Amino acid sequence: MLKEAWTLAIEALSWMEKERISERLALTRTAKQLEISDVDALRLAHGLVVETVRRRNFIDRFINEVLKPKSLSEFSFGIQSFLRLYVYQTRAAKNWDKLDLEEAKNIVRLARSILGWKALAPVEPHLGLLMTENPARLLEGVGDEERVGLLTYHPTWFVRYCFRLFGRKEALAFLEASAKIPPTYIRLNTLKGCEEEILKRLEYEKVKVEKIEGLRHAYKVLVAKQPLTRTKSFQEGLFYIQDKASIYAAEVADPKPGMVLLDVCAAPGAKTTYLAQLMQNRGVIYSIDYSRRRMNIWKSEVARMGVSIAEPIISDACNPLPVAVEADMVILDPPCTSTGAFAKIPSAKWRLTARSAEKMAEIQWQMLENCAEKLKPGGTLIYSTCSITVEENEMLVERFLKWHPEFQLTEITPKIGLPGLRGLTQCQRLYPHIHECNGFFIAKLLKSKA
Repeated sequence: MLKEAWTLAIEALSWMEKERISERLALTRTAKQLEISDVDALRLAHGLVVETVRRRNFIDRFINEVLKPKSLSEFSFGIQSFLRLYVYQTRAAKNWDKLDLEEAKNIVRLARSILGWKALAPVEPHLGLLMTENPARLLEGVGDEERVGLLTYHPTWFVRYCFRLFGRKEALAFLEASAKIPPTYIRLNTLKGCEEEILKRLEYEKVKVEKIEGLRHAYKVLVAKQPLTRTKSFQEGLFYIQDKASIYAAEVADPKPGMVLLDVCAAPGAKTTYLAQLMQNRGVIYSIDYSRRRMNIWKSEVARMGVSIAEPIISDACNPLPVAVEADMVILDPPCTSTGAFAKIPSAKWRLTARSAEKMAEIQWQMLENCAEKLKPGGTLIYSTCSITVEENEMLVERFLKWHPEFQLTEITPKIGLPGLRGLTQCQRLYPHIHECNGFFIAKLLKSKA
């Protein structure tokens, strides 16, 4: 199992480096490529990859310091991936000071069996130094923003952005929380049973949960004796694993039974399945997404959760939406920089640049324009992102309101977040260091009836 997990992790990191794809996609592709289906191997590989990628800047800087005058980029993707995983497992996972030489030797033997001794030979003389070098040296002579970036595992440009947006103290709290694994939340599915019955089933399966105040069906997972996806309750669709912020967005929408909804950028199905639940499976939801792969996941999730009112449409929302309806409500959760979800998708922070938010905002603008066209007078438009940047959120809403005077912001209930920035106090923002969930933005816009 150990060899399979490390093979998966090395190969997945190599794919990520080569094609700039996410952890989940790289691991899925690699497991299929290597025909590895062992659940324990997949779980271990996922943990290795995510936690190594989370600390990418510090680990790379540490390795490059030891490799001088050579650098990490001079080696093959496989060797680069192994070195990163090796440093994570032997040093970073142990707070850098608890050295286990026997474990290090076993990992090197494992790497030889996976990559071959010839491939590993050029870096073997450095492996001992990677075990003993003092990481504190990396912080000598660096500026404040770069130092914070290294200590909280964020790009320097993003630290600078957060300092400007939130102030230093609040930014530090946000950055530190974004470097930690967030809690797991589930949303109980009342389409499949009453809440009390589902809670009893979870208790029987040794899943301990805590109700989230202010939300209808959201619970924080405190203890689970096995992976949630392996429980019978999950397989029967009694709950959905969903971040608290995403659950909140659907409750802000508050759709009513019988409505016609457009769920835009709908895959993999978290929003669709909860919207249908709130509508008691009465009405219709047109779920639009451009990705066939993700819409296949959407189909399986919709079936698992017992949703019968959702229609899948594969289309790019940057183009006019291919539905001839006037919707009561449109929910748009567009692609974004994911700057509020770095804790869950750490690879995202290394793919971005200081210009990424502005570029993404143009895509979001096109989608917002196309969504507005499909809303009937008196209808409601929900716009949300898992980004904390103002370019993708408040500034985009300001621009939209300027060009569409028939829309106005409306108050959001329930209020479990903080007011929006730039004076848009009707909007809501959630933050990992305050609300223990993804950083999130939600705006609720009402279209006039005239």
